[in-house]
Amino acid sequence: MRKRTDYILRLKPWSPTAFLAALLAVAFATTMQEVFLSFGAKLYFAYLPAILIASLLAGAPAGTLAALVSIPIVWWAFMPPHFEFNPLTAADYDRFAIFALCSSLVIAFCHLTREALALLRKSNSTDGHAV
Repeated sequence: MRKRTDYILRLKPWSPTAFLAALLAVAFATTMQEVFLSFGAKLYFAYLPAILIASLLAGAPAGTLAALVSIPIVWWAFMPPHFEFNPLTAADYDRFAIFALCSSLVIAFCHLTREALALLRKSNSTDGHAV
């Protein structure tokens, strides 16, 4: 019988599949951000859910990749003028700093969650009990 949390630890950090999952999460977040932008919502960093999912399912390296890839995408595609790299304003630097801080906290939280689940799985397998 499979446990409900088995899918979280299925992808190993630093594996090509984990990095592919992170890039797919960023691609999905980019698509969703474009949809939100078409409705008039200016969410520059709607990538935090993608970073959360990538970090939780594929580990901290994949979450870090998702965060690092999302910054130039937002700068190029979603900050005015669109599809150009222009100098950033002080407000833009603040947004990037807040995004980096929030991303770091999400990645750290997911890393701790994965470690706790691995320890729980290990302790349950040595006790002979199934969760």
